[in-house]
Amino acid sequence: ATIGKLGILNIPATTNQACCACLPILVNNNYLFYFLMSHKESFTKKAEGGAQPNISKEKIISTLFPLPPLAEQKRIVEKIEQLLPFIEKYEQVETQLTALNTSFPEMLKKSILQESVQGKLVPQNPFDEPASVLLERIRAEKQELIKQRKIKKNKSESVIITRDKIPYEIIDGKERCIADEVSFELPESWCWCRLGDILLKLTDGTHSTPKYTESGIPFISVKDVSSGKLDFSNCKHISEKEHTELYDRCNPEIGDILLTKVGTTGIPVIVDTDLPFSLFVSVALLKFNQELLYNKYLLYMINSPLVQKQAAENTKGVGNKNWVMRDIANTLIVTPPIEEQHRIVAKIEEIMPMIERLTQR
Repeated sequence: ATIGKLGILNIPATTNQACCACLPILVNNNYLFYFLMSHKESFTKKAEGGAQPNISKEKIISTLFPLPPLAEQKRIVEKIEQLLPFIEKYEQVETQLTALNTSFPEMLKKSILQESVQGKLVPQNPFDEPASVLLERIRAEKQELIKQRKIKKNKSESVIITRDKIPYEIIDGKERCIADEVSFELPESWCWCRLGDILLKLTDGTHSTPKYTESGIPFISVKDVSSGKLDFSNCKHISEKEHTELYDRCNPEIGDILLTKVGTTGIPVIVDTDLPFSLFVSVALLKFNQELLYNKYLLYMINSPLVQKQAAENTKGVGNKNWVMRDIANTLIVTPPIEEQHRIVAKIEEIMPMIERLTQR
């Protein structure tokens, strides 16, 4: 079954029918070893059989064998063993290079996304309305929705300000320095904030397993979005009545973002369909004002190392690990002016196809 593996015995032994013993007479056994090693591929090609292919002893012993003088056999072995360390070193370098070539496109994507959230991907426009104004509008909209009792007040809502290039977070009138959470400086028109503070709604799907039906309304769990796309092809279904009950609390709509939070965590997906569907607890729903925040920018930011590092650090538990809602809401993000959000997305979508082509070479 395993053809061509070799070894030189240094103890008395015997073999079964799956192994062929070669007993050299007036032939250097190392020379014979390297000769047989060089014929491994040809022996494999001569094998017969299905599940456990084998090569007969007759085919092995009928192999033409170049026999130099014994002294030259020894010189050949010496030269091979002199070169082998270099060959092994080359093989290690080749393996490392292959691994680098395989991982390079993914590393490059991460680098592009990190540059984008640091404000280094596209030039700044001094005429853009600052993100601080944008965040004030979001806060005012949330306050109005709270008054109308359409959303609940966030007990730990924060405002992050920068003073002398040092970020401070204000919660309930109390200010604290968060410089230890921040790894880079932002452009002047950008702002740090918590993910939950820019969202009008952050919730997850039902925590109870519904009654599944043969057909009906799609019921989406983490497996249906973990590819990075909303996939209905293998999802479960629930009745329209049960969907209506679940939809009152968790209502995904076109343009919203879904975020995996159990098992495979931190994968964002934009809802790109008007088809009705419901969510299981393994997926979070992020709703926001799509005139003030560009959903594609949020998608790329969540995929960036800035957010993915926090997702990895805060995903906890055993087995089906969980990125809990509190930690999702507390994720530190960056908000550029809305105009720059669109410029960043345009540049990313110009660059990414070029990177994809690297993987196809």
